[in-house]
Amino acid sequence: MRRLTTSIAAVLGLALFLPSTASAQQQVNFFLGGFMPRTLDARGNDDVLVQDSAILATFDQSNGINVSDLNGFTFGGEWLVGLGPMFEAGASLGYYGKTVTTSYADFTDQSGGEITQDLRLRVVPFTATVRWLPLGRHGVTPYIGGGVGVFAFRYTETGNFVDFTDNTIYPANFVGSGTATGPVVLGGVRIPVGSAVVGAEIRYQNAKGDLPTDQFLGSKIDLTGFNYLVTIGYRF
Repeated sequence: MRRLTTSIAAVLGLALFLPSTASAQQQVNFFLGGFMPRTLDARGNDDVLVQDSAILATFDQSNGINVSDLNGFTFGGEWLVGLGPMFEAGASLGYYGKTVTTSYADFTDQSGGEITQDLRLRVVPFTATVRWLPLGRHGVTPYIGGGVGVFAFRYTETGNFVDFTDNTIYPANFVGSGTATGPVVLGGVRIPVGSAVVGAEIRYQNAKGDLPTDQFLGSKIDLTGFNYLVTIGYRF
């Protein structure tokens, strides 16, 4: 929470000192698209999905966890403020959530049925970024930029589990939550359409959250991945 408060204060503080000229044009953006988390082979050995993969399988795999099943819908909003004719600062808030059903790859219950769990990941990212607009902000506007993100996350595993000390099956709900901080890199293009501005953006985030090791097999949950977004904005 302290990281999130500091980032918000930095962006708001910057806005207070912006000149009240035409170059300090402001824009409100809304975005939606898809978030694609980092693949399993690119994750560290301390990642919970890597550790789970040895004993769990998703509904469409015979062994291991298919992280692409966590690809999901994301949406949010953003406030942009001009910093001269070719730069702008932004602050955004988004939301992503996805649930994947898994089961033990090599274990069944006494009736031969699957032992299933729901793995759910939720991420609420707050980002503060600076963008460079090489052609300015009039007409077609390509841009690149970067900044920092604070990612509030919640990861849960809910269902039935095997206690390998005596092979009993028990129900449980394991929960890990917190915030993680990491870099954000983005690029895109905006096109004016009447009074609105529509565009497309690719945004990369890199962060890892800490999980309680007394509940999960891994001590981390990797929140890294790509966001593929469609944007619509209004200038004022």
